[in-house]
Amino acid sequence: MFSHSQKSKKQLIALALTGLVWIGGNAMAMNVNVDSATKDMPGKVESTKISVPLKTPVINQISDVVYEQVPMRGYPNVAMKMDILQPKSEKKLPAIVYVTGGGFINANKDNGIQLRMHLAEAGYVVASIQYRVAPTARFPEPLEDVKSSIRYLKAHADQFGIDPERVGIIGGSAGGYLSAMAATTSGTTTFDKGDNLQTGSNVKAAVDLYGLSDLTRIGDDYSDVVKEAHQSAGATEALWVNGSAVFGGKDGGILANPEGAKKANPITYISQTSAPMLLMHGTNDTIVSPSQTDLLFQALQKHNIPSKRYLVEGAAHGGIYWNQEEVLHIITDFFDSYLKG
Repeated sequence: MFSHSQKSKKQLIALALTGLVWIGGNAMAMNVNVDSATKDMPGKVESTKISVPLKTPVINQISDVVYEQVPMRGYPNVAMKMDILQPKSEKKLPAIVYVTGGGFINANKDNGIQLRMHLAEAGYVVASIQYRVAPTARFPEPLEDVKSSIRYLKAHADQFGIDPERVGIIGGSAGGYLSAMAATTSGTTTFDKGDNLQTGSNVKAAVDLYGLSDLTRIGDDYSDVVKEAHQSAGATEALWVNGSAVFGGKDGGILANPEGAKKANPITYISQTSAPMLLMHGTNDTIVSPSQTDLLFQALQKHNIPSKRYLVEGAAHGGIYWNQEEVLHIITDFFDSYLKG
């Protein structure tokens, strides 16, 4: 006979073991005699047994990781954050920085969840970042943020299970432009500023989805009315380069500052250390002319930088086309060739 305390102890142990089985599902290896308890049930209907290959990893999310603090809007230390999707793995994985678009005036790191999940399920640690935007910031501050995020991930590679030698970058629209800037300036320290400078901000591969290149020609292929709008002082590309007079910038459209526009053009920085690039644009893009990615593609080809460009028939500036398997597989295959090959 067991005493009351012995019974209680055994019950607690049994409860704990049961909990381990339930929590996570695989906390304990158990041999299960499937359906043995119901095998003799009268009129029993058999269930269908399926075999499931384990191809998709468990994905964990780490939210609001502060990768730098920067001066902004009169405050000396404003936190810039990233959200990290981390596949469960016993080995270190390649990483991809995701740079959202937002017309140079927004940078919501919650965007692009389908693309980010696709990349994470393909075995990449994916970090979606905030960065400074116009009109309170101007070039090159947003690019400095992007490079700071790359350095942060490399400096904290052990913490996030990253191979620091295999880092890529992807973005759409303004994020595609910043990804292109990070790619063409890879191998240089021109825009490295802040912490973790010892790690460098080089990337091994970059994807530019319907991004900009020559900010003086965003309205090419469109009507004269659209072209004039892009040349106005209120156009976001003008605020991106010139800033706002309210925040210490200067008035004028993008054409009023040709030197500033040249410094903000990824084509300016193409060199033999520039990273391989994949460029994609929709044929129905009415926001950023498809010629913007073609200008960059032709320049990359001229300098013998490994690069490919695809036109997605019927695709607009963002939208449903960009979440289809055909597009996502092109992106993943490109990253695989440079970050896993």
